[in-house]
Amino acid sequence: MRLDKYLKVSRILKRRATSKELANHDRILVNGRIAKASTHIKAGDELEITFGERKMRVRVISTPDHTKKEEAPFLYEVIE
Repeated sequence: MRLDKYLKVSRILKRRATSKELANHDRILVNGRIAKASTHIKAGDELEITFGERKMRVRVISTPDHTKKEEAPFLYEVIE
């Protein structure tokens, strides 16, 4: 699954355009490497997202195409 779509489906970010913009400004790392919005994400990958001065690290648990709002927090685990 694409990085920008995963961030929206998992509800880490509210809009896919926002995740694409963050990726274009080198604010998202996947397994320690700068990622583009089209980067392929799979279970086990670690994402580091920088929102201004705040950083969030998560580990991907699963990558379904669709999910309900209640199930979204179970798609990832927060590391930091």
